[in-house]
Amino acid sequence: MSTPRTRRTTARAFAATAAVGTAALLTAPAASATTGDGSYVPEPTMDVSVRNPVCDGDVPYLEYAVELTGAEAGPLTITWLNPDGDDVVQTDLPLSGRVMWPGAVVGPDGRGEDWPGWRFEDGEWVEGDEYDWVRPSVDVLFEVNPEAMVTVDYPASSPECATNPPGEDEPAPPVSQVSDEQPAAAGDESLASTGATVGLYAAIAAGLAAVGAAVVLLTRRARRG
Repeated sequence: MSTPRTRRTTARAFAATAAVGTAALLTAPAASATTGDGSYVPEPTMDVSVRNPVCDGDVPYLEYAVELTGAEAGPLTITWLNPDGDDVVQTDLPLSGRVMWPGAVVGPDGRGEDWPGWRFEDGEWVEGDEYDWVRPSVDVLFEVNPEAMVTVDYPASSPECATNPPGEDEPAPPVSQVSDEQPAAAGDESLASTGATVGLYAAIAAGLAAVGAAVVLLTRRARRG
């Protein structure tokens, strides 16, 4: 059996242990929020401040600039995110500049000679190639140490700078399936309703005529009797 003195000793030991543990928690620095000298260190962030689709010499480009906070200015990686296949990755880039749109090809004269979403087949340009996913818009991931993702639009074609083959318009967007079934016109419904009403009236008239004939026949038989 414990005595009052034993219980007091145990309580004092427990209180001392709790005090030591609390002091340790209060004095320990947070690893992710402070440095060794106790100063606060914010999480590194990145902002894509410029993301302009441009056309230059009939070639589509993406102009970009990123701003870093709390991170070293290391090389930039740009990843064009393909929703249905392999991504296009461009590495060791500066923090600002421009990159060519995936699928675009520059000819010997320095001007565009192929464009994403098109292929040259049997002497003519045909819609559809392995890069048609980069237009009309595409998600792009910018990475240094932090990362940021943006959505960019394919640059529009103009008489001064073409982002499509010569003489070709923008590729047609996918067309959703349209049902061949057509709703009945209001006039058709009216005609159908009128026909049903006429049929009903004709049936009622025929029934009344039959009842009248039966009444006449019964009256004649009663008179003869």
